[in-house]
Amino acid sequence: MSRTKWGLMAALAGAVALGGCGLTYIAPRVSDQVEGIAVQVVPISAQTLSTANAAPYTPQSLPAVFGQTAGGGNLRGAGVLPEPPVIPAQDRAIAALRLPPPASSAPYRLGTGDVLRLAGASGLAGPGATPAAAQQPQFTIRDDGAISIPQIGPIMVGGMTIDEAEASILQRMIETGIDPAFSLEVAGFNSQSVTVGGSVGAAAVVPVTLNPQTLGQVLTRAGGVQVDDPQFGAIRLYRDGALYQIPLTAYLDRADLQALPVLPGDAVYVDTGYDLDRALEFYRSQIEVITLGRADRQQALLQLQTEIGLRRAALDEQRGLFAAQTALDAVSRDYVYLAGEVARPGRWPMPFGRQATLADVLFDNGGPAVATGNPAEIYVLRATGQVTSVTAWHLDARNAVSLALATAFQMRPNDIVFIEEQPITTWNRAIEQLLPSLNQTRTAIE
Repeated sequence: MSRTKWGLMAALAGAVALGGCGLTYIAPRVSDQVEGIAVQVVPISAQTLSTANAAPYTPQSLPAVFGQTAGGGNLRGAGVLPEPPVIPAQDRAIAALRLPPPASSAPYRLGTGDVLRLAGASGLAGPGATPAAAQQPQFTIRDDGAISIPQIGPIMVGGMTIDEAEASILQRMIETGIDPAFSLEVAGFNSQSVTVGGSVGAAAVVPVTLNPQTLGQVLTRAGGVQVDDPQFGAIRLYRDGALYQIPLTAYLDRADLQALPVLPGDAVYVDTGYDLDRALEFYRSQIEVITLGRADRQQALLQLQTEIGLRRAALDEQRGLFAAQTALDAVSRDYVYLAGEVARPGRWPMPFGRQATLADVLFDNGGPAVATGNPAEIYVLRATGQVTSVTAWHLDARNAVSLALATAFQMRPNDIVFIEEQPITTWNRAIEQLLPSLNQTRTAIE
């Protein structure tokens, strides 16, 4: 064997011998023998998770500004409406008959404010209900057309007939596994009405119910017609932007006029002495009041939107300031540290307002280094306050199912997540450090 080969072999043997003395690459390891620190290695298992998570910890909270909304404010000016128009002066003109076009009766359709009763549907009234209410729970239709039933959730019923709504609720009950034994009833008719005013016993808002109402019925509900001289009296009906009228004498003489159907939204006004043109002018002025009222509310809404915009800008400014302080590391945070064979060693800030798990820490940072990390040697190093003792929680993830434990293992501030390297990685790194030494030795021998 040549002198050069003998020299290289001697150098290699010497390097290996020096490695035994700790003069070559040293891989970090977790050991239960550390001078001055008591180390306990505890496997992470379903049985030890409760012990690991028992250490008290309250996550830091976001500043209160992150829990505020820009809602609220006052509808300034809302409800401030113009004075009602002056009713035209009476005269003694006799009204002419002008009837509305024939109206076909339609089934009642549910709307906002209607109260529905689910007779016999026990257990849906929610907690605290009386026994009677539990047997016949009631629900009010919201502005969006839905009712909210405990155990079922919101169900859209607005615009439906009673049969359609009952079928929809029945289907939802079947889907959620609830006994569908019930019958749907309307306990309160509040969404549709007919207004009656003028020379009647008492002005009234007559609710529209399942049974179609007639002109005679709504006038009776308002106390009946109160006119001294029927010859000059008239019943005005405002419907869908058009005004109709019935002389009071004709109304009293003809049963078909008394049975005239009224529709939701009709306005009935009994007066004496108006001619049609003056009555039409009166209703136009009433419509103008409605228009002005809407314009006033629109202005109030614009003011409210401006106020909310200012609030939102202030909230955004405070939130942006906090984000900038956090980016500059000027905000006190809780941290977990990553070391060893992880994709990105460093410091990981714990989240606000919730617990973090070992899985969050590992996979939010790329997880273990696939090529070099040893899945059998994943540790969470948790020290006591004065670092007199350390618990090394050990996760063996050679079986990937064990990673499910990482999703339940809760982290604590200043925990250190450490992953040892693969044995082959230790050897490769030792060789990488050894080769320059061999090259230098070979050069010196030659």
